Amino acid sequence: MANSCLFSIIVFVLVCGSVVGTRTNVFSAESHDDETALETAATDGICASMVETQNYACEEHTVTTEDGYILSMQRIPSGRSGGTPGNKPPVLLQHGLLMDAITWLLLPPEQSLAFLLADNGYDVWLANTRGTKYSLGHVSLSPNDSAYWLWSWDELAAYDLPATFQYVHDQTGQKLHYVGHSLLVNLLRSAALLSPIAYVGQLTSPLARYAAEDFLAETLYWLGVDEFDPRGEAVVNLLKDICNKPGVDCTNLLNSFTGKNCCLNSSIVDVFLDHEPQATATKNMIHISQMIRDRTITMYNYEDEEENRKHYGQPNPPVYNMTNIPNDLPLFLGYGGADALSDVNDVKLLLDSLKDHDGDKLVIQYREDYAHADYVMGDNAKQLVYHPLMAFFKLQ
Repeated sequence: MANSCLFSIIVFVLVCGSVVGTRTNVFSAESHDDETALETAATDGICASMVETQNYACEEHTVTTEDGYILSMQRIPSGRSGGTPGNKPPVLLQHGLLMDAITWLLLPPEQSLAFLLADNGYDVWLANTRGTKYSLGHVSLSPNDSAYWLWSWDELAAYDLPATFQYVHDQTGQKLHYVGHSLLVNLLRSAALLSPIAYVGQLTSPLARYAAEDFLAETLYWLGVDEFDPRGEAVVNLLKDICNKPGVDCTNLLNSFTGKNCCLNSSIVDVFLDHEPQATATKNMIHISQMIRDRTITMYNYEDEEENRKHYGQPNPPVYNMTNIPNDLPLFLGYGGADALSDVNDVKLLLDSLKDHDGDKLVIQYREDYAHADYVMGDNAKQLVYHPLMAFFKLQ
């Protein structure tokens, strides 16, 4: 049954406005296996471009999902001072929507969560979901094939996360700490959710809400655009129309999406725009738009009872049960008062579903001035978020 998944969709979404440009294709029209992906990553991967340049050891890994997608992963096994990798506790960092693992490497090493964890004795793993620059491989499909892009949050939860969790567990022989979105609890030691989005019905981002209410993603899908590329002409043109609507200020696209971030250095934003945003499936954007419009947390709605029956055995898509998070799972939840995507009122709905969580297993951190991007790019995130987060990990 489709709704038998025992983990919740808690979406850590970090999006950025469109920047006109081109995206380098890592894979050609042919399908690529794990060996080819690793060969590409050795010269044009995240390790080579973002980690080794900061004098940290880094390993490129790939994992193949049950449905055939070949995902890129990076491992930072030790801190800058070196040392033996040894039996360090593993931490998996998961990026958000329209991003990749570079999310965690944008700040200088002494401020970046990935590097801070490595320097503090953790075995750090970075995940990259399907469709992003370094995870375009598939055992039989090419990104040029429409079938490659037939997925949404449901598949990320059902295939990508289990594959990456299991891989890290198998490589390290340990349960892992997790930072990001969604849960596969039997392999976890603890979980940290930064700017979590479960309910999105009350988000205040004008750009995101207009995009959902104007059926932007559906329009692209009807036009035959299977890949939602924020840098692509089709998406840019539709966003220009939204930018002309009342209440939408596109002079700062990042803030228009995420809320007014308090603590971003302009140079970090420039670095961010050098690497992001990443592509995703248009179907994925439709799914998120459905959640915004309908104020629900369900699986993808095919908007046709017979089609839903074909996929789910029922006329309506199954609802994700937010109370499936075990009450004894150590959980760190951080959210901000200025976040236009993870709105305070929506987070309160999530917290209500955690009302029976063991009191000594739940840490809630609220920052009145923080918006969405501050959690990964804020120049004071080290002191305000990452130090408390690492203290939480040490207790588990």
